[in-house]
Parts: sequence; structure tokens; C-alpha cells
Amino acid sequence: MLIHPWDASPDEEALAFVRANEFGHLIASGRDRDVPVVVPTQFLLADASTILLHLARPNPVWSAIEENPAVVMAVAGDWAYVEGAWKALPGAGEDPRLGVPTTYYAAVQLVCHAEIVDDPDGKLGILRAQLARLDRGLADPAEHHRRLPGIRGLRLAVQKVAGKFKYGGNVDEAHRRYVAERLAERGGPGDAAAREHILRRLG
Repeated sequence: MLIHPWDASPDEEALAFVRANEFGHLIASGRDRDVPVVVPTQFLLADASTILLHLARPNPVWSAIEENPAVVMAVAGDWAYVEGAWKALPGAGEDPRLGVPTTYYAAVQLVCHAEIVDDPDGKLGILRAQLARLDRGLADPAEHHRRLPGIRGLRLAVQKVAGKFKYGGNVDEAHRRYVAERLAERGGPGDAAAREHILRRLG
């Protein structure tokens, strides 16, 4: 992922975004494959260095992980299309027709070492941790003990955090605030979240 200096984020900001968006793509390259295995999945960022999740046993990702435990968890969101005309400030002599459109977005890639968890107690621990975050009203996962053989758990040790918050950091404050105003006016999907990122990063 290309990260310009003005789009880069500290690990704390990147991990906060991941914690608020615990659904991503698990990417396992395996060995000598034409393409990696990519699995969209819910997960739990248990702490700054640990991701927990579970997947069905027939999932093709397991063989790729067994070949090579180096994986990536990729999360992206809060995106909004920025119209070209929005890049030109009124009264500044800038031609709106020549504005360069772009897309603002947040993206975090976590490089991890994957450990497969097959023992029943380990899988129950992962399930309990996930449900404690997502669905506390359910029965303890042990009640479904007959289904446990149908899943495998994953514990990912985070080794590198790469965060990109592309929200106009390469332009001055006036231009960014103008885009923020246009996003508020349009109010489309993703616009409010993108606007919040712009204003937060302005301080």
C-alpha cells in the first residue's frame, strides 16, 4: 500500500480505526500459489498485538496458512468520493472545471503471524471473547460443543501496522475545510465519517 507522509498515521490511530471496524479481509499468500487466498471475515482485535477469529474448517485459507503463517488483515472504510470542483476554492481564482477528483478513505493493513487453534478449550476461548464484544446475550459457546469440530480458531500476532488516512493532508487547511463543508451538504454514504476524519486530522 502506498502511504505518502501526509497520509501516514501513528499506530494508535490505525488500531483505533481497526477496533471500530472489526471486519476485514484476511490474506494468506501460502507458497507458490498463483493468487493468495482472501477471506472476508469478522474478527476481534483483542489487544494492540493480538487478533482472534474463527472460520469454518472447509475454508481454503487453512492450507495456505499451513504453507506460510505470514498473513495480512486488511481493513478499509470511511470512504467518500471528492468531486473535482470541490478542490477549487471560490474567489481564489481556481477553475472548478480543472479540479482533480479523488476518493478519501482510511485503510489499515496488519502484517501478522498466524497460529491455528484446534484444541476445544482454545476455540471456546476465542468464541467467548468474540461474543463478549458482539453478542453477550447468547448461551455459552460450550452449549454448541457438537459444532466445535466444524470450526478452527486463529490467533494472529500483529508484527507490523500500516495505516493510511487519505483525507487531503497534501493540501492546506482552507481547501480541506471546503471539502468538509461539501461533504456535509451532500450527506451521502460515508460522507459524515470522511468529514470527521478531515476535521479530526486538522485538530
